[in-house]
Amino acid sequence: MTNFYSPDLGADPENPFARDDTGKLVRRMYWLDMGDTSVVLAMTQGVGAPLTADQKRAHLDDIGRRHLIDQVCTQEILPPE
Repeated sequence: MTNFYSPDLGADPENPFARDDTGKLVRRMYWLDMGDTSVVLAMTQGVGAPLTADQKRAHLDDIGRRHLIDQVCTQEILPPE
């Protein structure tokens, strides 16, 4: 099973990452109505910022925006010590 982010719906019942019992995204149109640039900003600086890279990848794949994974889940390259 995919590792989707599971928000606390008691604290935030309108969370755009909410899923039903079958794992289907409840507020799918919230994401589908956004352009690619808005999705990238939402996932990097907005509501999706606290998600792990795996959760972001799973979510982007689920909403049909797999092509944005490289922009959202950037690899940090550290110089050698």
